[in-house]
Amino acid sequence: MPSTEGPHGTGKRARRPDLRAARAALPESVRKLIDDYERHLSLERGLSAHTVRAYLGDVVSLMGFVDGNGGRFEDLDIGTLRGWLARQREEGASRTTLARRAAGARTFTAWAHRGGALASDPGGRLVAPRAHRKLPGVLRAEQASDVMRFSAAGAEQRDPVALRDSAIVELLYATGVRVSELCGLDVGDVDFSRRVVLVLGKGGKERVVPFGVPAEAALRVWLDEGRGKLAVESEGPGKAALFLGARGGRLDPRAARRVVHDAVGSVPGANDMGPHGLRHSAATHLLEGGADLRSVQELLGHATLATTQLYTHVTVDRLKAIHDRAHPRAR
Repeated sequence: MPSTEGPHGTGKRARRPDLRAARAALPESVRKLIDDYERHLSLERGLSAHTVRAYLGDVVSLMGFVDGNGGRFEDLDIGTLRGWLARQREEGASRTTLARRAAGARTFTAWAHRGGALASDPGGRLVAPRAHRKLPGVLRAEQASDVMRFSAAGAEQRDPVALRDSAIVELLYATGVRVSELCGLDVGDVDFSRRVVLVLGKGGKERVVPFGVPAEAALRVWLDEGRGKLAVESEGPGKAALFLGARGGRLDPRAARRVVHDAVGSVPGANDMGPHGLRHSAATHLLEGGADLRSVQELLGHATLATTQLYTHVTVDRLKAIHDRAHPRAR
């Protein structure tokens, strides 16, 4: 998908192309290939709808570039792939966007080669600029405590939505789960006897994540006093959902993001952030508290340890800042 930055980093949002229209404009043989690829991503790899759309957007963009230059898919080569990336760079795509799209193209050409649609795999030789992997700002531990405290204070009147919101921020921070994983939870996924929650993560992988006493208390109050008031009209898909929207259906991730933004916004000086920021905060605080990388990797559901290792940069930077302020021989 296109970068939201203009050619000179102005932050101007680019117009998002119509994926369906662009796909429909491709030759029939290419459309059929993309249909097969979509089934592979969804059914065989079990990727989320959002991830599948991102992969397909890259492929449709690539195939549109090929078709627009009078080429054929069967003749796809490294020169064409490089030309496709160069065009996007001219249009203002960021390094991060180029790196992601190159990865998407490599995944597609490798799949096409395995299936016999391409005689060779040109994507294996494609190199793109490395993405700038920048973590969002994280809350300090005392700020995280303030977020939880303010959220709990808002629930003191026992309004069902406020009770839900308090349980949401407590569970997100306690577990570090993704917002999609949170919204996908059912009531039966919570095991209070062991204080763990069963999470369905990326690629359909399940993991068990523990939570603490404050999250347990917030969840119990939500289930005992709040959920039933929102679930009165819920007889459809949201019937088993742990968290419900104001109309009784399963909570939408967009609503969960608003909950977190509002909760964090109540703390003076805290960086504005959504659920992803709480996830990063939880991981950072675990590492600062002495947790090992492997354990944090398991809790967060990271496929590789390299992703989890990004958090060590945050903790090292913090330790260095403390050292610079406190040590008499730091300067």
